[in-house]
Amino acid sequence: MGSTHAKMKIVVLLSFLLFAFHSEGQYRKYNRKKPKNSMAEGTGFVYWGYNRSAYTKSNIHFEGSGYDFMLNGVKAKDRPSTKLAEYVNLTKLTVPQFNLRIGYNFKNYWNISLGYDHLKYVMVHGPTYQVVGNTDAGFNSDEPLNGYYTGINTTTEEEVFHYENSNGMNYIRAELSKVKNLIRNRADTYTMTWLYGFSSGVILSYNDFTYNGTKSMATTSLSGIAASFHTGMRFEFWKHVFLQANAGGGYIFQHYVKTRPNEYDTFARQRFGYVEGNVVLGCLFYIRPVNDCNTCPHW
Repeated sequence: MGSTHAKMKIVVLLSFLLFAFHSEGQYRKYNRKKPKNSMAEGTGFVYWGYNRSAYTKSNIHFEGSGYDFMLNGVKAKDRPSTKLAEYVNLTKLTVPQFNLRIGYNFKNYWNISLGYDHLKYVMVHGPTYQVVGNTDAGFNSDEPLNGYYTGINTTTEEEVFHYENSNGMNYIRAELSKVKNLIRNRADTYTMTWLYGFSSGVILSYNDFTYNGTKSMATTSLSGIAASFHTGMRFEFWKHVFLQANAGGGYIFQHYVKTRPNEYDTFARQRFGYVEGNVVLGCLFYIRPVNDCNTCPHW
């Protein structure tokens, strides 16, 4: 009987020791931090950079006191800053065409982000445009127009007629992206990642408008909506810093671009396609769970 009792004590002791070792192993396993990985759930990022853009021709409908007409085939371009000081001076960083974005990997290989694309849209003078509708003023000093037109061709002068969003045709967009690793060196000092995704959002316009020589500047309006596709190559260094080159394009519908600050029935509307390229510098940060399975172990 004594021998049996002694054996039971040994079994209980061994069981306790095995349980203790198992518990310690499980504790170490589940409480070690996950490795830093830019594609993994819990990774965040933020970036800043600068862009160039191009636009398709569009038909712009202008409406206001004394006029209601369409200007067909309008060409436009962007307006990049040419002064180095505007890129390096902290007080002027928002003057050039810039990109700001912050995002988070809500699951492995997928992130969602919110950003601000500061684009500029400037009407081009020189080409011949077609006027359809009613206007009571000319578009240049040599060709005064007054009446209803069904397709007259005209050229424009910036001092007489002009339309631009150079203080910002700002695309405020949310983006859903897929993240894929392409190259990772053994020392893990650099990584190359490919991202691609879909965006949609709103357009915040700061419009400059000249009609019959009368100019209004920086008239603000929430002017429309947009949808777009984007792709980028991200070069990561030391797991925290990255340089990224992006390209994208989409469709912008501006249904109400306010052109005079105190006249709510004076506006323009248009729709057009665009393409954009940008280069940005950013950082990665890791909001990591304390274990591999995102939950405490169950015994």
